[in-house]
Amino acid sequence: MVAACASGRSRPGGLRPGSYGKKPRLLRCEWTPTGGTLSVVGSTDAAIVVRELTKRYGRRLAVDRLSFEVPVGVVAGFIGPNGAGKSTTLAMLVRLVRPTGGSAAVLGHDIASSPDYIRRVGALIEAPAFYPSLTGQQNLDLIAKIGRHDPRRIAAVLDEVALAERAADRYGTYSTGMKQRLGIAAALLGNPDVLLLDEPASGLDPVGIADMRKLLTAVAREGRTVLVSSHALADLEQVCDWLVMIDRGACLYQGAADQLLASGSTRVHAAPSATADLDRLRQVLTAAGHLDVTISGDHIVVAADGVEAREVAVAISREAAIAGIALARLENVAASLEDRYLEMVPHRQDGGQP
Repeated sequence: MVAACASGRSRPGGLRPGSYGKKPRLLRCEWTPTGGTLSVVGSTDAAIVVRELTKRYGRRLAVDRLSFEVPVGVVAGFIGPNGAGKSTTLAMLVRLVRPTGGSAAVLGHDIASSPDYIRRVGALIEAPAFYPSLTGQQNLDLIAKIGRHDPRRIAAVLDEVALAERAADRYGTYSTGMKQRLGIAAALLGNPDVLLLDEPASGLDPVGIADMRKLLTAVAREGRTVLVSSHALADLEQVCDWLVMIDRGACLYQGAADQLLASGSTRVHAAPSATADLDRLRQVLTAAGHLDVTISGDHIVVAADGVEAREVAVAISREAAIAGIALARLENVAASLEDRYLEMVPHRQDGGQP
């Protein structure tokens, strides 16, 4: 579903991804290992504010008293397992689904009582829906008429999503990536201040995912606030400066992406010169102390929980030398977004994926 709304006004200058400029006053919620709950630290002016938002479908609780904020001008990753409540939350933010409880505000407008904000929001929720027999241009012409958007924006958004050369081709001939890009073009028609995207890279090949990543970065540079739900954690790590992580409808973490990654455990990778020494190196390091040692491909991974990674690396080098094992590689590797996600989201027995 594509939602594209317009304000028809000039855009203010915005913040670039990865750079907040002046630090905004943020409500920061930190993950606590014991309870996985939110700890309110401060308040802020934010593009999106969600408070105790809840959605029930009969007995099923899709969203459970969810609270988070998204600052103005950031690319925010919205992550969690399948069924965590991400799509339902996005749908509530654009009034496609009515909340059972709680509240939310977008651009300072209560979603329940002030629908005018919708004209300043662009959204791609689930798969884009267009007429396959019409061209990309004709589909956007139709959306512009229905939404009362400036038709002069069509050429600009087609160029922005790199579809200008295929605008005259029928939508039915588009690849999956082109269809996703046309969906984003429709969401951008109204020159929105906030862009909500639900799995925009779904079904894309590596080239399409890279193109989508570039597109999100370009869109954010224009000063828009972007909230994007995706399972492509490695790609989100490259473009997001804010993260909201949920599971089973409740928030596990929200805050700056670099803070989440910095709080993770650094791992030390060690690869012996001779592959035959790999298991022996694991045995030597395991016997040397209380280290979490695993084999990954052609190297050893040692978690540096509570210990300086440099000290762990020195210990590995020493023990390998004593055992007569030559090392071809020894390096510290910071925790990735996927690492932190797997640490924080409980193991799912129901097939849920990140």
